[in-house]
Amino acid sequence: MQVYLQIPFRENPKSYRQLKENSYYFKELNRGAISYKKFVEDMKIKYKERATDKINNVMENMDLISSVLDVLK
Repeated sequence: MQVYLQIPFRENPKSYRQLKENSYYFKELNRGAISYKKFVEDMKIKYKERATDKINNVMENMDLISSVLDVLK
């Protein structure tokens, strides 16, 4: 893998872990089939770090809190 691709992986522990767990990304990154940007997008989908995922998580927490408060009444 090219040095300019290795640096972002070493700086971000989540992307490094994703790369180690899914070794097929090595082949795709070396061949140029995907870019680092596409890799990061896939990582965010897997670890649920997209904005929509965060909003859904907040909404679920609000629903849980409201249901607990309803039970306590």
